[in-house]
Amino acid sequence: MEERKDELKPALQTRHVVMLSLGGAIGSGLFLGSGSVIATAGPAAILAYVLAGFSLYIVMNGVAKMILHNKRSSDVGMSAIIKPYIGPHMAHFTDWVYWATWMAVLIAEEAGVATFLSMLIPGVPLWVFALVVAVLGTGINLYSVRAFAETEYWLAFVKIAVIIILIAVGFYLLFINNIHLGFKQTAAQLAANQSTAPSFAPGGLKGVMNSLLVVIFSFGGSELAAVTVAETKDAKLAIPKAIRSVLFRIIAFYVIPIYLFLQLLPWKQVANPNAESPFATIFRRVGIPHADKLILIVIVIAIFSAVNSAIYATSRSLYSRVQGSKTGLGKSLSKLNKNQVPTRAIAVSSAVLFLGVILSAIFGNGFWQFVAGSISYTISIVWMVLLVSALILYFKVSGVANWFLKIITVIVLLFLIFVVYSQVTTNPWYLSIFALVICLLAFFSYRKAD
Repeated sequence: MEERKDELKPALQTRHVVMLSLGGAIGSGLFLGSGSVIATAGPAAILAYVLAGFSLYIVMNGVAKMILHNKRSSDVGMSAIIKPYIGPHMAHFTDWVYWATWMAVLIAEEAGVATFLSMLIPGVPLWVFALVVAVLGTGINLYSVRAFAETEYWLAFVKIAVIIILIAVGFYLLFINNIHLGFKQTAAQLAANQSTAPSFAPGGLKGVMNSLLVVIFSFGGSELAAVTVAETKDAKLAIPKAIRSVLFRIIAFYVIPIYLFLQLLPWKQVANPNAESPFATIFRRVGIPHADKLILIVIVIAIFSAVNSAIYATSRSLYSRVQGSKTGLGKSLSKLNKNQVPTRAIAVSSAVLFLGVILSAIFGNGFWQFVAGSISYTISIVWMVLLVSALILYFKVSGVANWFLKIITVIVLLFLIFVVYSQVTTNPWYLSIFALVICLLAFFSYRKAD
């Protein structure tokens, strides 16, 4: 079959899709956001991660089934798999909300990289770090999808290896109960030695629901597999397989480290924004030389990996909306280079990195929290649209899902609606307004094709 030069080139393999989804989902949300979650929810943070992880599993299970029933694997963007179920208007809305979400992710991850690089190399202006990140990420994505995929594969491999080592070291320390290293006693031991045991959920249900702002932001990116359909070889086989693999890894790579942090360190220390990374604390106390510096390097690699994935996600989402345009800006942005890469869409999407430098300078340390909070609104909305689309498939095509899966999907959808309601009613009003503006622009920008 002759390859068309006016379409994206299928160059991604199963291993690339797996690592791409991991790269998008394991970034500053784990390394920078886990402390914020614990500060908000206390030890109940583990519950927030489990609830969000289960919701993600049901969402991505629906995505896998929709991809298997997608008749046109050459279509681009998330709208390609949901349009048959919810129509072109809502598919358009979802693509633009998802694009806006990833544009914000770019800024958030960039802020995360700059934060940790400033710890590693103090005294250097933040804009220098941001410039390096912007140039490297843009250059890799512009060259070819294969170059991007291989780079992302190895970046994600490094951070996953470190997380696995952390898990192994953490369980070893729990097993031998090596108190002389300076670790906090386990929760049960602490309760026995104090007159008042620490509350599992010091912030109550409100604290858990508020922490879901950052938790859902952290898990956001797993659904990126749906965007890779047009550039994946044998997408109907590779992507569902990758989704199943990614889901368990992401849940494990978040839930298990959080559990270990809560067991090995005082939770208030983990929640302290001025404290060193809990990863560095654990490795340093084991006796690894220069552990704090080594972990900072790994964290920078991890978050740059998320930036790399975010550039890919934003450029492909933008390309999916302008593909086929005959005139104007849309036609210009839909052009591909000789390697069949949407270079102009990439350039527009990565340009937001430079805006992030200015915003970080203006808002300082609170900027990451603001962006992460607003992103979780739009990610929650995208997940809800995916669930609605999956439910329509389940009821429309017999044999796709049993009644148990249908009921669980409805329950998760209701849970996400409750999460968004809680976010609106308990969090700063400007986060809700920011997310609402994005959604309104996405919805009313739709124009019916002639």
